[in-house]
Amino acid sequence: MKAARMVGFRQPLVVERVPDPTPGPDDAVVRVDASGICRSDWHGWMGDWTWLGLSPQLPITPGHEFGGEIVALGREVRDFQIGDKVTVPFHYACGHCEHCHAGVPNRCDHVGIYGFSWDGSFAEYVVVRNATMNLIRLPEGVDALTAAAVGCRFMTGYHGVMRGGVKPGQWVAVHGAGGVGLSAIQTAYAVGARVIAVDVDGEKLAKARAEGACEVVNAKTQPVVEAIREITKGGAHVSIDALGIRDTVLNSVLSLRKGGRHVQIGLTTSQEGGFVPLPMDLITSCEIEVVGSLGIPHPDYAGLLALVAEGRLQPRNLVEREVRLEDVNEVFDKMTRFETKGFNVITAF
Repeated sequence: MKAARMVGFRQPLVVERVPDPTPGPDDAVVRVDASGICRSDWHGWMGDWTWLGLSPQLPITPGHEFGGEIVALGREVRDFQIGDKVTVPFHYACGHCEHCHAGVPNRCDHVGIYGFSWDGSFAEYVVVRNATMNLIRLPEGVDALTAAAVGCRFMTGYHGVMRGGVKPGQWVAVHGAGGVGLSAIQTAYAVGARVIAVDVDGEKLAKARAEGACEVVNAKTQPVVEAIREITKGGAHVSIDALGIRDTVLNSVLSLRKGGRHVQIGLTTSQEGGFVPLPMDLITSCEIEVVGSLGIPHPDYAGLLALVAEGRLQPRNLVEREVRLEDVNEVFDKMTRFETKGFNVITAF
């Protein structure tokens, strides 16, 4: 099969032929019909997140947002058949630890990530380990392209809004109008929130308005905290950092009203190395909550996909373009220059 292989950090991926995968007893092989090119893939390619243990062993096939069809099954896999249309959460779960048993397998003690822990979906086929636990069947009306769009950034933005406890009528500030941020904006708008989008790119802010933001703040030309406090007459009820740099983390926390909730989705870059100073006295005196949000629990996929199938959430709106497997390096280069405006999805292998 064809696969795009990462052979060196910050070096062009090599498209080459590798052996077709075969499933172990608990595994499935999925033909990849669509695979998103995520900024997380770019972070792995850049060599970031070593402090999280997410530095992949090279060579490796990146990719963790995909939809496709089961073409082979291990003998122990239950509840799925060859020909089923499926996707997966980007975070593998073991199904046996206390977190998996508690219904939050996104916190699995043995978590693995496609394209970081083992070969991912920048290929014609991908192996899904522990398939009974990790496969998600696609409902009618949700195709592979939509599944790839949901696969990491959209489901992460959706879960971040849920973690924020967003209620209708509340002010929600979203810092960063990239893929995760736009997903959070669309979701917050769908549940009735008044959304403020923050970014430095005018085109991304225009897209944010199209996806439900009623106000925008250009961080390049406006003082973010003061602007949000003026718009909301006191601060946001919920503020989501969808980027993960020092400035967006601090702006998110400082723009909250008393009793507000900061949701951290974006992982930091090599500049922060996982650590950002926080205004702890303000957090204490204003009873501000700081909440982390990773991916989405497997059981919550059903509700998310139902909303997508009904058209109440529209991740396909965020697909900037469909590309070929050979276009991965071009997309990574555009990500380096922060020129992508939505999801780039591989649909030609």
